[in-house]
Amino acid sequence: MRAKTEELLYLLLWAAETFTRPSFRNVGESFEGWAYRKGLLRQLQRLEKHQWLESQSNAYGDRLYRLTEAGRLLAMGGRDPDTFWQRRWDARWRLVLYDVPEARSSTRNKLRRYLQDRGFGYLQKSVWITPDPVNELRALLANGPVNVESLLVLEAQPCTGETDNDIVAGAWNFDFINERYSRHQEILSRRPAVPVNTCAATKAFHLWLKEEREAWVDALSSDPLLPAELLPVGYAGRTAWQRRKRIMSEAGEQMRGFKIE
Repeated sequence: MRAKTEELLYLLLWAAETFTRPSFRNVGESFEGWAYRKGLLRQLQRLEKHQWLESQSNAYGDRLYRLTEAGRLLAMGGRDPDTFWQRRWDARWRLVLYDVPEARSSTRNKLRRYLQDRGFGYLQKSVWITPDPVNELRALLANGPVNVESLLVLEAQPCTGETDNDIVAGAWNFDFINERYSRHQEILSRRPAVPVNTCAATKAFHLWLKEEREAWVDALSSDPLLPAELLPVGYAGRTAWQRRKRIMSEAGEQMRGFKIE
């Protein structure tokens, strides 16, 4: 997806009047219209084509736009934190152990990227772990026979005194994760408080929105968003997310009140 498309979805999400079912009218006259005046209609049509946005007109000529659930998810950075934290865990860990030969380096790299992108924890050399089912994993090596010496996926529970907290601490670097959230929170605190009613104020506001989005995606990409019962003491993600929703709701009010005098 183009970066500009991601940014437009993000703007539409927070400019909407409700976070859970984002909708807005006459987007061409709003802050988003200012930010994307050239080619805005074409971008909206592209979003509708991908089913990230839907629209309809009423009898008065107003055009109502609404982000679909898929569009809302993309605008949030690809994952809804609340949904991930609230998911149920069956108290079983999934271990991925692999030793893919050098001759299949492209497959090995693809597997490593798959594990990283889906928030697997790096427990030790070629040993990755997740609390979630891994039904899709076998498809990555579908072009070759099953070989337990190359790839082995196990469901397991600790049995020699290790706790789930020990496993979490060993598999994920939450100091690093919290540092990214801290950086995002610092940027969040810099939201321009002045009305968005001059060209200079609008440009400054748009720059802050861009920095905020990039910092949030950066923080979210490092976070496995573990089930609530596995989150370590001192984890900053949940507090950061609640504060973000509050401040970005205020930013949405600014965007909806956009006017160049």
